[in-house]
Amino acid sequence: MRIIQLGILLSISMTVVRAFGQAPASRIDLHTGWTLQSSSKVKDDGATISRVGYRTDGWYKITVPATVLAAQVASGEFPDPYFGMNLRKIPGMAYAIGALFAHKPIPPDSPYACSWWYRTEFASPAGNHKVALHFDGINNRANIWLNGKKIADAKDIAGAYRTYEFDITPDIAPHQSNVLAVEVFSQTQNDLGINWVDWNPTPPDKDMGLWQAVYLTTSGPVEIRYPTVETHLPNGDKSPAELSVLAELKNLTDQPVTGTFLAELPELGLAVKKSIALDGRETKSITLTPGEFPQLAVKNAQLWWPAQMGIPFLYRLHTSFTVSNTISDSATSRIGIREVTSEMTPKGARLYKVNGKPILIRGGGWAPDMLLRQNSVRLRNEFQYVQDMNLNTIRLEGKLEDDEFFNLADEKGILVMAGWCCCDLWEEWERWNGDQLAVATESLRSQSLRLRSHPSLLMWLNGSDGPPPANVEAAYLQVLQETQWPNPIESSASQTPAELTGTSGVKMTGPYDYVPPSYWYIDQQHGGAYGFNTETGPGPAIPTAGSLAKFIPADHLWPIDDIWNFHAGSGNFKNLNKFNSALTATYGEVTSPQDFQRKSQAMTYDAERAMFEAYSRNKYTSTGVIQWMLNNAWPSLIWHLYDYYLQPAGGYFGTKKANEPVHIQYSYDDRSIVVVNSTYHPVAGLEASARLTDVNLKEEFAQRVPVTIGPDAVKTVFLLPDPPAGSTNVHFLQLRLTDEKGALISTNFYWLSTKKPEFDWPKTTYVSTPITWYEDFTALASLPQVRLNVTSSLHSETSGDVVHVHVKNPSKTLALQVRLAIDSDNNGTEILPVLWQDNYISLMPGEERTLKAKLPDRHLAGSGPVISISGWNIQSETIAIGPTSQRKNSAINQVRFSP
Repeated sequence: MRIIQLGILLSISMTVVRAFGQAPASRIDLHTGWTLQSSSKVKDDGATISRVGYRTDGWYKITVPATVLAAQVASGEFPDPYFGMNLRKIPGMAYAIGALFAHKPIPPDSPYACSWWYRTEFASPAGNHKVALHFDGINNRANIWLNGKKIADAKDIAGAYRTYEFDITPDIAPHQSNVLAVEVFSQTQNDLGINWVDWNPTPPDKDMGLWQAVYLTTSGPVEIRYPTVETHLPNGDKSPAELSVLAELKNLTDQPVTGTFLAELPELGLAVKKSIALDGRETKSITLTPGEFPQLAVKNAQLWWPAQMGIPFLYRLHTSFTVSNTISDSATSRIGIREVTSEMTPKGARLYKVNGKPILIRGGGWAPDMLLRQNSVRLRNEFQYVQDMNLNTIRLEGKLEDDEFFNLADEKGILVMAGWCCCDLWEEWERWNGDQLAVATESLRSQSLRLRSHPSLLMWLNGSDGPPPANVEAAYLQVLQETQWPNPIESSASQTPAELTGTSGVKMTGPYDYVPPSYWYIDQQHGGAYGFNTETGPGPAIPTAGSLAKFIPADHLWPIDDIWNFHAGSGNFKNLNKFNSALTATYGEVTSPQDFQRKSQAMTYDAERAMFEAYSRNKYTSTGVIQWMLNNAWPSLIWHLYDYYLQPAGGYFGTKKANEPVHIQYSYDDRSIVVVNSTYHPVAGLEASARLTDVNLKEEFAQRVPVTIGPDAVKTVFLLPDPPAGSTNVHFLQLRLTDEKGALISTNFYWLSTKKPEFDWPKTTYVSTPITWYEDFTALASLPQVRLNVTSSLHSETSGDVVHVHVKNPSKTLALQVRLAIDSDNNGTEILPVLWQDNYISLMPGEERTLKAKLPDRHLAGSGPVISISGWNIQSETIAIGPTSQRKNSAINQVRFSP
């Protein structure tokens, strides 16, 4: 039995499912009907287990993909491992947690120290076809048996990111059931597997198992794999688009075969075909170019753009191979006509361009579920959140996702940075003394072939925290050349030069813990807003009280204790000490869990907004920033823009505010008021206004100026003067940007301190820069309580419900950080996900706003939902949703602390 040690054409599978509603006839998914058991409880060998009639009484009944631990949790064997410290109670986990576990062998008494058996039965495909068996991801090694015969050995099946294809035609049992048995071994400290770093625990099984899809395909004598279209745009986004059609053809027979390869783009009325000869058992990479086929120089093609730049237009690509007037194999996939390039700016920063136009990369680091469980609805909701925050990029540090992820990125116009992970054997090249280089290069081959067809791919990173040594980098570059990877390649996500390719043009300088807003503007040597920072951020992100109650036991919700810290990170991020010290110094001593909520959300809103605003103001001296991180793999207190339960909070809305398409903002370094246009068309007829007051709302400055701004531009409209001598320590700045009809385009609200932060720059580490003097916002604690006037109405739309909420501040006091939520009833159970137009807003006396909240794929009619109102100095209450909303009981569930 031969192993095709290349990736498999995933775009022929899930891509077609998503695009056209059904899988191609040549694919048969082996998703259901599996059983799972530990080899410690199964004494039979693979030859026996893979026979028809073998009894699996007492085995776990599962679907695939599924890791071993995920299957056990689904069976109810272990209570929710994400609640409290339940994860530590799972056998094999008690002695260690976090990133260090990845460097240690699984304890010999662990249930995951032995192999585990996956078993399923399937019917033989109808017809006289060649049949191939595919594995999209096995972690980490495996013996594979089919109908009593061993078809692959664990010496050859190695590496979590490799894909496998086996020609099982001679071994299939015609007209009866076939039995597939896979004996899976967990990764050791010497295997290239799936690793977790300081941002998440490593589960005790190390995610062992069939973590990606298993399926069959059928074909004639020649099969097609990895068809795609590569684009070159010699005139930028102007015609023509020079297309090259790429594919791999595999002759599954021992005899030479000659046939016709046909590629069609039906929406363009384009078809090209070529006669191809293949020797017996030959695999041939083919490329059809405009030089050979002039019609591939296409005029007036619709280009694929990231969402903020245009429409992510997708075309259908049909390919087929015909032998003796019979179609041997065919495939339908989606492609985008686009070209990604990169270049160095005069200051040595890596600048990316899409279709010839520069783009400021603004994104976040991705985390899949810790048990690698797949959920299509959740995934789509997360992509909606990415779009809602006006981010354009997701970075994958390892954890290379399934087809659905990349198909959604293509559809939504979200760019993807993909590459290997840090802090494990993947970057401990000095320990590579076995088959690691072979496994690494074959893993790259699988992923390059799999991903090259996706227009969402921005780049490939050969390393994360540092570049590979010359021999490894050379091997990686050779694979990427052989697989015709069409996008830029970086040696790593860090600034460390590579031996072969030199300077990367990106940086990984931190910080990863809290720094005040002004840091991003002032710093010119570390993580500040210059260059391309591939991972950085202002540190912890405290979930709302409603989320905390879902994973922190009720008797540990306050004060912060070891259970809280268990859900922080590891190493330098094992607790919230730096964040809490900064919060106390800036906002005053915390007096209650409710007080902690309002202060932590305000501080995170302010910090995330400042980071993204600073990088936006400085484009293209700054060329990119990746918030570390976008989301969490389990309920966590650090590094997210929305929490594990899809709850957006302060950091989410600070990010969304900063990345508005047309945005007005304040600069902490030079007090400039700046308008940023992130669209790719000019905007005229605007008016920018600013109003500065002291803490008592006494006006100290006001100005209005007309604004016209070009595409993808930044414009300073005026400077804010210093507060007058003798003024209060705290000041409020309200900014507004309106169009020629007076409609609000952007609004922004800052609380500013005359006491500027001071940094101990020489003691800067990758974690953060020490702060010797903090801003002082303790005066905010004395703001009087405000009761807002709130009305709401429900509007049902095809895609879901939309709630309109009108909020007015009738008082003579500032309403600071007003938080709105939609609860399913009066007990404080928040409905998620929700896409709020704006939130954590501030209203000056007499100010009013109407906000929209969209609930994807959910209808509220008849469920009795209410609007929950809370905030920094807001009287908490709820109102019913309806055409004429009435105030209801203002009591809120005690475990749902109002910020």
